[in-house]
Amino acid sequence: MIDPLQIVWFAFVICLCIALLVLLEVHRINDRRENEEMFGTQAFDDRVAELGFSPKEKRTLDKIIRTSSFENKDAILNSSGLFEQAVAAFYYVRDVFDVRDETLAAVEALRHKMNFTASNPLSEVYSTRQFNVGDRIDLIPENGTLIKRSDIVWRTEKEWAISYDGSDGPATSLVGRSIRIRWTRPDDAIYSTTIPVRRVDETNNLVLIHSSSLDKRQLRRWVREQVAFPVTAVFENGNTVGGTLLDLSAGGIMIGLPQECYPGQHLRIQFELPSFGDEDVEIEILRNLGQKNKDFPNYYCLTASFRGTFGWTQERVLQYLFELSKSKKQAKKWTKQA
Repeated sequence: MIDPLQIVWFAFVICLCIALLVLLEVHRINDRRENEEMFGTQAFDDRVAELGFSPKEKRTLDKIIRTSSFENKDAILNSSGLFEQAVAAFYYVRDVFDVRDETLAAVEALRHKMNFTASNPLSEVYSTRQFNVGDRIDLIPENGTLIKRSDIVWRTEKEWAISYDGSDGPATSLVGRSIRIRWTRPDDAIYSTTIPVRRVDETNNLVLIHSSSLDKRQLRRWVREQVAFPVTAVFENGNTVGGTLLDLSAGGIMIGLPQECYPGQHLRIQFELPSFGDEDVEIEILRNLGQKNKDFPNYYCLTASFRGTFGWTQERVLQYLFELSKSKKQAKKWTKQA
């Protein structure tokens, strides 16, 4: 009769042998990736020479590629998404806070030389490391009731900082808490993620870790929604009249005013955008549709486009329309369930 203890030892030895074989294969694969020539090496070298990378930048890029799972060496040069995935893996393996400053500087230089930042409308946005100082960000504190305007104050490969107005308590009270940030790229998408506040810097900015888990919500070009917001129109001669904003998109509006306007006429409008606050923006009248709205029979319906410096208003309108559309979808879902 076979001793059960012998069976256990026999099984243990077999498992140990299998584990040893697996470790040897992993070591062989890693050694091959570290030392053997990868596919696409010639195309990689040609492209690197064309982009004018420094010797340090080239060595850093080679380390990043060999840390990744890519088979083709030149793939990382053709896609901002692949580049940022490889960078994230490199920082995870090395621990970004232990990586030398000159290596971090080389990674940032590579991103700019390949034009992989978020300011390039053709680049894929995969990481907050692609955001730029000065970019406007929406900040939504945990359990907060209002969306707050913020800006990226500084950014490194390790962390980044956004401004904070103190309206939800002292900046230090947010340390360790999660906040949701959103950034809008016009004609593309709204990018958002939830990040813990790591610390507060000397000027009370919120310091965050970077995230490669960005939720991307695609935007259709200028979704239009019917609204009924009170509006004040300010004409070039200083006269003002009250009216109603009848519909709204990020590209233009329909406004109802008690007096006629002509195509090409410029004026300013002031209105409150729910959850975002007061807006003051220049518009140009495109068409006068006459008194056609049955709910506002005394108003002339005027289509208009935004003019002048309206980038921040456009971003907020896009985000408002996105939230409105999401609320409508949820309401329909609840109605069906009921």
